[in-house]
Amino acid sequence: MRMHALAKDVGQLFVMGIGGPTLDDRSRALLRDKRVSGVILFKRNIDSLEQVVALNADIVGAAPADAPALISVDQEGGRVARLRGICTDVPAMRAVGKLARGDDDLPYRVGAMMARELSSLGFHMDFAPVLDVDTNPANPVIGERSFSRDPHEVARFGARMIQGMQQAGVAACGKHFPGHGDTDTDSHLALPRLPHAMDRLDTIELVPFAAAIEAGVASIMTAHVAFPALDDKLPATLSHDVLTVLLRDRLGFEGVIVSDDLEMKGVADHFEVEEMVSLGLAAGVDLFLVCKDQDKLERAIAAAEKAVVDGEVSRARVEAALARVTRMKERFIGAPAPPTLDEARRLVRAAPHQELAARLFAVDEVSTRAASVVDAI
Repeated sequence: MRMHALAKDVGQLFVMGIGGPTLDDRSRALLRDKRVSGVILFKRNIDSLEQVVALNADIVGAAPADAPALISVDQEGGRVARLRGICTDVPAMRAVGKLARGDDDLPYRVGAMMARELSSLGFHMDFAPVLDVDTNPANPVIGERSFSRDPHEVARFGARMIQGMQQAGVAACGKHFPGHGDTDTDSHLALPRLPHAMDRLDTIELVPFAAAIEAGVASIMTAHVAFPALDDKLPATLSHDVLTVLLRDRLGFEGVIVSDDLEMKGVADHFEVEEMVSLGLAAGVDLFLVCKDQDKLERAIAAAEKAVVDGEVSRARVEAALARVTRMKERFIGAPAPPTLDEARRLVRAAPHQELAARLFAVDEVSTRAASVVDAI
């Protein structure tokens, strides 16, 4: 593939947010003309089961046949659940972790149930599960989203949930690499720093990610967190030492590396979007999230095109990223087909799903923390 042809395909390295509950003309054009890889839906895009099915069907139809749209969502359970009240509600993963101590298959069943419902609505990817270890009670953004304070429990339960999700047809995404659990700062608001030595990261933070890789997780999301022991200049999202040397070379991850949202202040307050794209591509990011601002998205795509044409990023690096994204799409989208109302109504909130959720809520003693930025996007 020649370099100028690669430049035309760099839109495949981006997932965008859209403004409301329908696909507007600008978003439609970005899918068609810029070949943006996919769409992530938030609360602002979701009104009802029927509306979500119609929107996702419209997204499928708007994308070029040779560049199908990857439709994704943050549906973790607990306070991070964009489809609350539509899909079967489940509590935060801390509750799943408590019950899973006596039932190792529970996370698999929860993951499969969530994926069956998401797939029937037209979603191909869920940005879950959280693989951060809940080691810091003062953490404002992870907390009960984590399965446990024990890294080996997070590893075991996370791996089983990933297997359940992916065997039911939805790509999972382990987050936030190499670990956001011990921070006391929300990376939506500022750049956290974790001064831990490498031996601590090996025994705590990295344990669940290694297990997820062994379980075949399709994607891993980066953390907008600085780890001086790994890179004394750049946050994980933009660090070659973190994403290529550690995640690719040492841990052996072969799937898609996804950036957390480039609009989050943890990176956006320190870098222009053009710099983030150039550094991120060179570091090893395969798929960038720009979750709201489409002006910023267009700047990001232009920066990627320029990096390719000017040779700032190697042809091999871009081809590898595009190949990983394509493989994930082939596995979890296949031949693009719109969701149907009949299938969604049959599967979503089905009686066996409600029974499983009732069991989870019966052991959920977690008081939902005050709403954080992650709920309001």
